[in-house]
Amino acid sequence: MNIAVIGTGYVGLVTGTCLAETGNNVICVDIVEEKVQKMKDGVMPIYEPGLDILFNRNIAQGRLSFTTNLAEAIENAQIIFLALPTPPGGDGRADLSYVLGAAKDIAEIVKDYKVIVTKSTVPVGTADKVKEVFRENTLVEVDVVSNPEFLREGVAVEDFMKPDRVVVGASGERARALMGELYAPYVRSGNPIIFMDERSSEMTKYAANSFLATKITFMNEIANLCELVGADVDMVRIGVGSDARIGKRFLFPGIGYGGSCFPKDVQALALSAEEYQYDFKILKSVMDVNQNQKIKIVEKIKQYYKSDLSGKHFALWGLAFKPETDDIREAPALYIIDELVKAGAKITAYDPEAVDNVRRVIGDKINYAEDPYTALQGADALIIATEWQLFRNPDFKKMEDNLKAKVVFDGRNLYELQKMIDLGFYYNSIGRKVIEA
Repeated sequence: MNIAVIGTGYVGLVTGTCLAETGNNVICVDIVEEKVQKMKDGVMPIYEPGLDILFNRNIAQGRLSFTTNLAEAIENAQIIFLALPTPPGGDGRADLSYVLGAAKDIAEIVKDYKVIVTKSTVPVGTADKVKEVFRENTLVEVDVVSNPEFLREGVAVEDFMKPDRVVVGASGERARALMGELYAPYVRSGNPIIFMDERSSEMTKYAANSFLATKITFMNEIANLCELVGADVDMVRIGVGSDARIGKRFLFPGIGYGGSCFPKDVQALALSAEEYQYDFKILKSVMDVNQNQKIKIVEKIKQYYKSDLSGKHFALWGLAFKPETDDIREAPALYIIDELVKAGAKITAYDPEAVDNVRRVIGDKINYAEDPYTALQGADALIIATEWQLFRNPDFKKMEDNLKAKVVFDGRNLYELQKMIDLGFYYNSIGRKVIEA
């Protein structure tokens, strides 16, 4: 098939590259000429494990190309994906200006039947708005489809190539047939393509992300209570997760969720409910708890140092909101940095991929190290904010040699309590007893 993907952000680039991998001819469109030229030269604009291999292979084999020319991209395309930003607007609701603007641009130049696919995460009713744009701006027949993405940063290639399910909201039989043909190679193992109406499809995306965010938040609440009653959240997590009705995933306590999806999607769904005079109490609680959880570790630090952080020097391991990505959107590390700097502390941070992105946002507000142990030099304590694999089994002797004191505040529960006892560290984690040095 001939495919056009409008937008080369995270979702658009993964979608376009993975669609090319199964033999489709894909043209990706972006308005930033410099970015397009870099992609033509084989330079990836994002970090996502495994994507670079597919990206360069499909460019080399002529199935994946890039342009700033919208008309060129859609001329022969059977299916056009809208993979554009939907950031929170001033009122917190999803800003649809990019999606509706692109739809209008396409409507004004389209010459024959196309399937227009909203791949961006959008509020319920967006497909109807896109349809209205086409009704107002063209006489050409199009079908508008909702096809939400369920990609996890860090494993997005696997998620696209081997999806748990593909959700397609489409009213027209012609569009359903084309979308079924497009996705058939990805579900050969038997996972379903689930066809439904557009509004149900849009709601499915928000419901899925909001439920997962709720599950994480519930476990963080349990962790906080465990600290008060003397229980071990790791044991609780294992006991609860063994129940097949609940499952093991998304039960790891920590310092809150971040990223491009959960924060804005939970907020957008709660605000959408308000438009229909429905008070979505659970989601409001989820947002409140998550915001507080992001700086939970700061409360622990302040308690340890008796609220006086002036002149203290902290090493920070992890800046990305999760491992295997350079995405720092709503990353808990940024909130921790802000609180500690306001309290007069100095920070030296290390992250395998996200340093450049953080530097662009906060500049020299903190220091940056080229490796994890350099970050520790002369620090009063180590704070762990992202669970990168290389932090899971560190050289504890090097840690001891570089830190001024054997003090660790772990927001991701990376280390066994008994090990930290044996090593003689002060170790304060989430939902578990504090190990005194």
